[in-house]
Amino acid sequence: MDEFPPQPAFPGRQALFRILLRLTVIVAGALLLVYAMDWAMARAEALAEEIGTGMMIGAIIFFLVVYALLISVPFVPGIEIGIALLVMRGEAVAPFVYLATVTGILIAYAVGSTVSYRWLHRFFADLGLVRACELTLRVGALSGEERLDHLKERLPAWLRGVAVSGRYVTLACLLNLPGNGILGGGGGIAMVAGLSRVFAPLPMVVTVALAVLPVPLAVWLWGGGALAAE
Repeated sequence: MDEFPPQPAFPGRQALFRILLRLTVIVAGALLLVYAMDWAMARAEALAEEIGTGMMIGAIIFFLVVYALLISVPFVPGIEIGIALLVMRGEAVAPFVYLATVTGILIAYAVGSTVSYRWLHRFFADLGLVRACELTLRVGALSGEERLDHLKERLPAWLRGVAVSGRYVTLACLLNLPGNGILGGGGGIAMVAGLSRVFAPLPMVVTVALAVLPVPLAVWLWGGGALAAE
């Protein structure tokens, strides 16, 4: 069980310094991601005009790596790069976009699974978020089954079966939900799933693999026109 640091009533000087440092890193990282995504999108749009098969294959591989990393970041709409590649290159690139999408979402899940509740508690304590600190204390001390029971108690009766017993189906629906960017996108949703510790690795892999399959499969079977028709 994690040992948690004392919970401050108000952030001290060291806590304020850590907050400022974290905010600086977050802002710098967000700006870097915005520039990286804009650059990747611009290069993806120009991909069709590139001359040379070798250059095109290398560029596609590079964009897929960028895409996998971007889609793993919460609230970053990296899916746009994958859609652009599917529209332009069609069935030839569909399997690779699919693998990159699955990889990116699972990276986010793995990151969430490795974040400790002790670190979260300290982060919320630095911000003076007392209720969030109390939540990490309660949840961090629970086992997986106890967390599911805790979730059941906090949900309306009609939602318990869907959100708890059918949590993998619910997760798959959220990953495919239009506008899920307000929930953090595929990366944010997967990261929270990992952080909850109630999604086992193997079922999670199967869920993600099936959830992101429809669009790449449609393009692979019917070409980029399957997206253009939409």
